[in-house]
Amino acid sequence: MRQLMNQGSTHSKPITLFLAGDVMTGRGVDQILPHPSDPHLYESYIKSAVGYVELAEEVNGPIPKPVGYSYLWGEALEILGRRAPDVRIINLETAVTTSNAWEEKGINYRMHPENIPCLTAAKIDCAVLANNHLLDWGEAGLVETLEALRKADIKTAGAGRTLDEAQAPAIFEVPGRGRVIVFGFGSESSGIPWTWAATKEKAGVDLLEDLSERTVRQIAGRVQSTKRPGDIVVASIHWGGNWGYDIPRDQIRFAHQLIDEAAVDVIHGHSSHHAKGIEVYREKPILYGCGDFLTDYEGIEGYETFRDDLALIYLAKIDPSSGKLVRFEMVPFQMKRFRLYRASEEDARWLEEMFNREGHPFGTWVELKEDLSLALRWKGQGTQR
Repeated sequence: MRQLMNQGSTHSKPITLFLAGDVMTGRGVDQILPHPSDPHLYESYIKSAVGYVELAEEVNGPIPKPVGYSYLWGEALEILGRRAPDVRIINLETAVTTSNAWEEKGINYRMHPENIPCLTAAKIDCAVLANNHLLDWGEAGLVETLEALRKADIKTAGAGRTLDEAQAPAIFEVPGRGRVIVFGFGSESSGIPWTWAATKEKAGVDLLEDLSERTVRQIAGRVQSTKRPGDIVVASIHWGGNWGYDIPRDQIRFAHQLIDEAAVDVIHGHSSHHAKGIEVYREKPILYGCGDFLTDYEGIEGYETFRDDLALIYLAKIDPSSGKLVRFEMVPFQMKRFRLYRASEEDARWLEEMFNREGHPFGTWVELKEDLSLALRWKGQGTQR
């Protein structure tokens, strides 16, 4: 099906995707925005979301509360404006709600609906919702999240009031070039309870039963019913644990099969709090873990060696006539005071070494450019290492 789907297109100019990892604008981040939620938490560690603000301030200095809606994105906005991606896709890992129906799961993220301009400030097009924090405040919180994003003209994928809505992709027209189709999937391996799975009668997320060939065939059927020649299909998957560089064999096999059998062009994986190795398989990019992009984790100790304070803008330039990767670059940032700043040369070199080490088994590596962005290279690209 992959070959059939890519034939017959007259489009040639590449489409650029901005892919981000976890955007967690709830809890502590929500507290510095103009309309903070009730800060009370049901965690064993901290009982008020304000505590996460205080932790960040202890490490990096005071935050000028309340901040403007564009504050969080900091210097990333200039990069996004200059690179001008055609479609901007994030994993939104928080409920956007005033619901108080908290789930007894240890950690509960929510952002007040009136703070939704912090997403529109970055012109986000698509919020993938199939993750382990969307229903932190119950089904009412999920429904309010969907409504808040709809009002903000941000399309969603991976969750809905019913299974049909949760499975429906977000579709974007790129004038004169084609469409970008985003499917959102969640895996229990990321901590999503099976009870959160959407059904015909119940709101929830599009939760994968497993990573089997049968699941691939089911996804292939959905893609086939939607994809047209010239379309780019993104499978955005919340899977795996939060820490560690190991990539399970079943994830690798599943990603390959989605490309081989389901006509998927981009695998956008997330859940890990830090970036992981990147693969380019049959000229299609596979991001196994994008890492965090916006969070309230400053000052939390224990995993500093993974450098989860470093965030990345992933920019994938795809040829819609073939679905193949033309160019892939990353722009690194560091979060301080809940705001993104361009990473230092030292930090960029740390990321270069990490991507080269973790990408080696996949035949990928990166080159650090003068502007401290990272250009991805891969075997078969025509560039010799």
